[in-house]
Amino acid sequence: MSFKVAIVGATGNVGREMLNILEERGFPVSEVVALASRRSQGTEVSFGDRTLKVRALDQYDFSDTDICIMSAGGNVSKEWSPKIGKQGCVVIDNSSAFRYDQDVPLIVPEVNPDAISLFTRKNIIANPNCSTAQLVVALKPLHDFATIKRVVVATYQSVSGAGKEGMDELFTQTRAVFVADQVDVKKFTKRIAFNVIPHIDVFLDDGFTKEEWKMVAETKKMLDPKIKLTATCVRVPVFIGHSEAVNIEFEKPITADEARDILREAPGCQVLDKREDGGYITPLESAGEDATFISRIREDSTIDNGLSMWIVSDNLRKGAALNAVQIAELLVERGLIQPKKKAA
Repeated sequence: MSFKVAIVGATGNVGREMLNILEERGFPVSEVVALASRRSQGTEVSFGDRTLKVRALDQYDFSDTDICIMSAGGNVSKEWSPKIGKQGCVVIDNSSAFRYDQDVPLIVPEVNPDAISLFTRKNIIANPNCSTAQLVVALKPLHDFATIKRVVVATYQSVSGAGKEGMDELFTQTRAVFVADQVDVKKFTKRIAFNVIPHIDVFLDDGFTKEEWKMVAETKKMLDPKIKLTATCVRVPVFIGHSEAVNIEFEKPITADEARDILREAPGCQVLDKREDGGYITPLESAGEDATFISRIREDSTIDNGLSMWIVSDNLRKGAALNAVQIAELLVERGLIQPKKKAA
């Protein structure tokens, strides 16, 4: 069986990564269609050794397409995902538009694969926020073993999470600092070069940002509504790879050694934890890798049943593109979709 797959937002960072991962993982495609807005129509993108010409989303008929992976932002998804779903095409949406809709499953395949069957309600499946995705991959096996009560997380999120504009701003500002030019601030609220910004997404009435709220709501929806979580999300001058300093309180005893053993066996996790210089992962090494890396695992003596750890992942891959493709693979593996018959 092979499937016709459309990528909406194919010219963006995540859209291009989705095309790369579809090809890398050998997803069974009969045809891949690259879609974007009219202004990108005719742009060329790569799919393996093939070159695809981008078509306009608003002129495309989804009636013979099996899967649409949507990475074009929340407003585009709100308008188009329901329309595409009604044409019998399953939408895997990378935006926040439908993550909190109870009729739309929010899926990380290593964490809550069984929830995917709910997609038939709207023909839409939501991809979680990039910072949440890597967190729950590491939390899930530990929660199964010792039951998590509370999580305190501080994120160190790369500029690629803000798209190409974020990456361009870090590059141009860094160059400007070195040659003593004026440093212009456009994408971020303050200078990002040689700085960190404790502000991602909009502020809410309680003083938290929407990015921080997303981590709370998504962890509860995917993992366990009883888990208490508080987050501080920070943008850092790194191009690719989100890092998280995580403190976890469990209901049952768990040692650092037990956590290492559990995480080494857990799907999607890779432990790199040596108590020596360089015996840990940084975002630089995570770039281009599929795994969620865990380092600095240690017991927290200030609370009962507490652990601290460091979690790093390539946000363009597991945080977005890879997870979306894994969702598509899960649909196929479980026989939840069948290829549409070609029109005579």
